[in-house]
Amino acid sequence: MNKFTPLRCITLSFTLLILSSCSMNEIMVDMSLPMIEGGIEAMNAEPDLQLAEDSMPANISMLNGMIHLDPENTQLHVYAAQAYYGLSYGFKEDSDVKRAGKFYRRGLKHGLLALQLSGLKNAETLSPEDLEKQLQKLDKDDVPALFWTASNWAKWVDLNRDDAASLVQLPKATAMMQRILELDETFYYGSAHMYFGVYYGSRAPVLGGNFQKSRQHFDRAREITDNKLLVADLLQAQYLSRQMFDQDDFHQRLSKIIDAPEDLYPELTLLNQITKRKAKLLLSKEKQWF
Repeated sequence: MNKFTPLRCITLSFTLLILSSCSMNEIMVDMSLPMIEGGIEAMNAEPDLQLAEDSMPANISMLNGMIHLDPENTQLHVYAAQAYYGLSYGFKEDSDVKRAGKFYRRGLKHGLLALQLSGLKNAETLSPEDLEKQLQKLDKDDVPALFWTASNWAKWVDLNRDDAASLVQLPKATAMMQRILELDETFYYGSAHMYFGVYYGSRAPVLGGNFQKSRQHFDRAREITDNKLLVADLLQAQYLSRQMFDQDDFHQRLSKIIDAPEDLYPELTLLNQITKRKAKLLLSKEKQWF
């Protein structure tokens, strides 16, 4: 008979202590998730752009700390991917492109980790064909991870469009967005439709653009949000109207955004405020572009 030696007792106690610590970390994180969700809702409703921008670094640091405690928590990685995207698109892209690109890349990393935890491994190294096959195995529960991964990926590619090695990755983000349309076209206010509005509207027909499809996707996005989310008009003006050299449409859409009431969509006041600021920047370039 094996004797239960003091050494074995110490080893067992140490193992139990580690397991207990891991379990406690996970419990603490799970208890904090409703607070994070509430914080996201409050941030989305914030009307003051400076206050929102000032608070984002602390929120991201908190998320990173929680991920350190529970590195295999898929939801935390999704939140982090969303946070880095919001920081880049909302506050860095128009003033510090290089830094925005770094944040998109960090958001992409968290998105890929979330997908890996959900069963989609090696998305960066898979061929586009193999990735599409793997995407068919994902379901509606995976849509948030897919969306924020694809969003960060596409924006990172866009900011590195002069690099051929970056451009070849765009089909992967596009495949993810297509899968989102199949699973839940309304997710995040129809943003997958906005993606394809940009995708088809930002290039000439000889290069794969399709102005009719672009308009259809933008119209569907506006339908999903009851025309209360201004970013669909912003993107249509920025990409489709500009590609078509339609100055009147460009000017009218951006002017409508600027003149829209601040309480048009209370739950998404922050995004509408960001859109208003971006509309003013685009209008300042009208004479340069047309």
